[in-house]
Amino acid sequence: MRYSSLKITRTTCFYRFIITTSVVFWIFCTPSASLAQEPFPAYQIIQPNVAFWEKVYGQYHSRQAILHDRDNLNIIYTVIELVSWEAPGSARINQKLIKLARQQIKNILYALGHGKTPTTKAEKRIAALFPKQLHTTYLTARDNIRLQIGQKDRFEQGVVRSGKYIGTIKTIFKQYGLPEMLAYLPHVESSFNPQAHSKAGAFGLWQFTRSTGRNFMTINEQIDQRLDPFTSTHAAAKLLKENYAQLGNWPLAITAYNYGRYGMMRAVKECKNYPSIFANYQKGYFKFASRNFYSEFLAACKVAKQLEHNPNIKKAQPEKTTPFTLHGDTSSLLLRNFFNISKQTFARLNPALKHPLLKGISPIPAGYTVKLPSTKQVLLKKNKWKKSMYVLSEYETKTYTVKKGDSLSTLAKKYKTTVKQIKTLNNLDNVALIQLGQKLILPGKGRIFILKNNSKKRPS
Repeated sequence: MRYSSLKITRTTCFYRFIITTSVVFWIFCTPSASLAQEPFPAYQIIQPNVAFWEKVYGQYHSRQAILHDRDNLNIIYTVIELVSWEAPGSARINQKLIKLARQQIKNILYALGHGKTPTTKAEKRIAALFPKQLHTTYLTARDNIRLQIGQKDRFEQGVVRSGKYIGTIKTIFKQYGLPEMLAYLPHVESSFNPQAHSKAGAFGLWQFTRSTGRNFMTINEQIDQRLDPFTSTHAAAKLLKENYAQLGNWPLAITAYNYGRYGMMRAVKECKNYPSIFANYQKGYFKFASRNFYSEFLAACKVAKQLEHNPNIKKAQPEKTTPFTLHGDTSSLLLRNFFNISKQTFARLNPALKHPLLKGISPIPAGYTVKLPSTKQVLLKKNKWKKSMYVLSEYETKTYTVKKGDSLSTLAKKYKTTVKQIKTLNNLDNVALIQLGQKLILPGKGRIFILKNNSKKRPS
């Protein structure tokens, strides 16, 4: 009897275990649970928006204008074929085409909203976009028409440009413990254009404003690291990581990149989660751009990955560079002369440096890391520079163009310096001759660091 009871108990426990395990497995394998585990969930409520932006990025080009409902992106009234933007007077012509199409749609919605039975092809097509066909719905929609220019061609150009940066961006994000999918965010922000700037004063690949950027980068009259694609990537990684730590998931953290962390914290306090915020939150500046930012990101990821596998898309290749940290204030002219780098190359590799530094009017500050071409010649000279020492000079540099009759000795006398110092500043050997039109670095007022030669005597 005891054995029989024990047997029943064991059997019952076994079946209970099987049932419990099955229920747990079913719960965690349902779409909702799977969605909860996905770092970048495509919630059902945002799927029409994601689909809309996939069309904007992957179907409609910049010569097509989409007139759609601002709130319900399933409602696309028409797609206008525009005149090429390069054609003379195109802006005026396209503006008229858009205005005419918008007015026609508004007239139809006004008529339907006042009880007109749809009879024309255009009226029937627009009426079919509103299943409930309530008069008030038509009248509300009349004031809710939005214009969106297609981005297909520009997006493809962005994918081409991204080849130069995205590999390094993924590596940087991995260092911060971030999902590499975040590396596709610049497709939404700047189309991977490091020189991009907005009307709101946002600059660079990651579109940092001055106020936000200063928390992570150097931004002043001489250096703007927002324009350096990789320095700004480190800044973006830090900001995204902070957003995630505060908000707890990526839909909120990514939206905060556009709307601001504290704004999203207020939205969460009121609406609790992302789907509710998307559906209901309307306070402050949380308008169309912020509401759609996460949807745009998901769409951009999908379209970009498809294009990356398109054999007709030839992505730009990364440029090989070597970092060089300055241990003293240094003129860019001295750097370029020493490493034999053109003005254009140095400027391209160091986009954060502004005009005074690139022209050698002001020295690049100590501690700054410049990028140099990763060539055999540069690497060899880099080692020579490392073995040298900086010595403080009593002079600032200025640029001088060699004129007829100039010589090193006459210039040394005129600028109260020595031939040796001019040669040092310009990386000239003992037998070098100057030529008409040649640019030379000459001492001015102030103080910078220059390379010390074998002599321990301080430059005079």
